[in-house]
Amino acid sequence: MKIVTTPESVLEMALAAMARTPDERLRTVMAALTRHLHAFVQEVRLTEEEFESALDFIVGIGHATGDKKNEVVLAADLLGVSTLVALLNNQDPQGESPAALLGPFWRANAPLCATGECIARSDTPGGIPLEVTGTVRDTEGRPIAGAIVDTWQASPVGLYENQDPQQQDMNLRGRFETDAEGRFRFTTVRPAGYPVPTDGPCGVLLRAQQRHPNRPAHLHFMVSKPGHKVLITQVFADDDENLESDPVFGVTRRLIGRFEAQQDGQAATLAHDFVLEPGEMKFPRPPIP
Repeated sequence: MKIVTTPESVLEMALAAMARTPDERLRTVMAALTRHLHAFVQEVRLTEEEFESALDFIVGIGHATGDKKNEVVLAADLLGVSTLVALLNNQDPQGESPAALLGPFWRANAPLCATGECIARSDTPGGIPLEVTGTVRDTEGRPIAGAIVDTWQASPVGLYENQDPQQQDMNLRGRFETDAEGRFRFTTVRPAGYPVPTDGPCGVLLRAQQRHPNRPAHLHFMVSKPGHKVLITQVFADDDENLESDPVFGVTRRLIGRFEAQQDGQAATLAHDFVLEPGEMKFPRPPIP
């Protein structure tokens, strides 16, 4: 009889039950996941109390996800999985711009703005004016006209607009179309670093691991044009103290931008170019509405 006889025999039976899965990729992924999960449980000798805690954590991140925050994405970020997936799928073999994790705060359909427009639509106390410029090119170095540069960021107090009732809807978010030379330009305020949300299960985990929650200051970008793979990336402030300890492991050397101080520190500029690779223009699912 094919029944469970030992702890080790459970894996064999589980894999056999999944072997009939018609979808080859699903069959491969689920078999690998099951093998690794069983190996993990065996390695750490998971107790029943720890298993309960793990299930509570998974349920908790679901309950903590809503219109203002995606705790599931945050958990994947804090475990380094989001960055790992981004790096594995974007190896830039042709010199295209490096990718980064999407993060839990992107919203689709940000306002389409005119060149040079300011995306700071609410009062931003302490915000240093920042002018951002750049060019979008293909892997042959040719400028890409009509590319859409979608950008979003935290405020100078470290909050995205969906977290802060003092900010207007879609504040510090905007989409810009490149001109005939592939250029884009907009103004904003210099973002601050900020803590990832710590009011849910992910915060409990960070505290238990004695990890700080503070992301280095950065701008998010999503650059797209039909016929090219959508680039999801971030540009980090080069003077931030948390570049080497980003809690979501999102900083790579090529993602560090140069924020130039102007007017005795009363303004700043950032010049940063992007290179798109050929491919399908496929957008991610928004983490929040």
